[in-house]
Amino acid sequence: MSVRSPFNLTPPNRCPKVARMSETATQNLKRTPLCDAHQRLGARMVEFGGWLMPVQYTGIIEEHLAVRQNVGVFDISHMGEFWVSGAGAESWLNSLLTNDVRKCESGRAQYTLLCNERGGAIDDLIIYRIESEKFLLIVNAGNIERDFAWMQSHLSGDVTLDNYSERMSALALQGPKAAAVLDALAAGASQRSGHFGVGMERVGDIPIFAARTGYTGEDGFELICDAANAEKLWSAVLTAGAPFGIKPCGLGARDTLRLEMCYPLHGHELSEEITPLEAGLGMFVALDKEQFFGKDVMVAQKQNGLARRLIAFKMQGKTPPPRAHYAIAVGGKKVGEVTSGSLSPSLSIGIGMGFVETALAKVGTQIEVEIRDKFYGAMIEKKPLYKKA
Repeated sequence: MSVRSPFNLTPPNRCPKVARMSETATQNLKRTPLCDAHQRLGARMVEFGGWLMPVQYTGIIEEHLAVRQNVGVFDISHMGEFWVSGAGAESWLNSLLTNDVRKCESGRAQYTLLCNERGGAIDDLIIYRIESEKFLLIVNAGNIERDFAWMQSHLSGDVTLDNYSERMSALALQGPKAAAVLDALAAGASQRSGHFGVGMERVGDIPIFAARTGYTGEDGFELICDAANAEKLWSAVLTAGAPFGIKPCGLGARDTLRLEMCYPLHGHELSEEITPLEAGLGMFVALDKEQFFGKDVMVAQKQNGLARRLIAFKMQGKTPPPRAHYAIAVGGKKVGEVTSGSLSPSLSIGIGMGFVETALAKVGTQIEVEIRDKFYGAMIEKKPLYKKA
């Protein structure tokens, strides 16, 4: 039997193709239920992980600073949603995921990773324990099919696994005024949801899950609903947020916000060839629990040491912004590669992350980044790169 959702789930409506891109370029891209709404707001639409998504509305810097100073809302309906239930759900998930699911109580969320036998990260995700034997997993958009196939191929015991990604949507309400906006939508909702908490709420006649999670480093909530209600919820959020200066935000600001916080992006700081320990995510790997995929490899890495580590850095002086795949060097010799880089809107300087040899991964180490055939100075910094006052 399939997991029953609290929503009256129906397939999302498909929006027309975006005029800014050719029909040939977009005909095979997936669309969220808010595609039409983004067009009406004048969003610039781009391809992202097989989806047609807004990269910006009024500008990346403006949207970034709105989240840091006030509040912004993102369409994250491209993310995947899996339901897992049954008497064996906890035990089964614990055998697949790196974190200890037993420590995630009902009404709570947990960051974790899905790894292969080599310890490589198939994906990183958030697991929400809705009830004792009922879990909601939010996975990365580009990994939905791969994650589901991997989990399904290892399904065992009294467990039901369902992919509801086509029938559910989500918004990320983020920023120091996010709680005030949520309370304007559902009185007292912010008080009912502590950090990494999740619970059922209603926005008018729309049932939602409100989770105090996010990808920006600010206080905020991820609001999960039936795809058929996505545009109605989006409009309600923008209306309630207007007195607080809310701005719709695109993927561009989402990326610069997470980069300032040194949050990993799968395909950049994480991949099936990169272990969570190499990516600096050891606190989310419970090596003291029973067997799970990749445990033996990571135990060996812990005992023998890592050959490479993920570092964060700031450029020094006025330089072009670093970008993914640029070489990291010391004394003109390549010692690693940038995984993500950008101009930081909050710090007004180039920042980035990348992998280097472990011996060179110490905070305060001077490095160089090769940008357009020239080497520019940078320094390894303590994470996160952006720190609130």
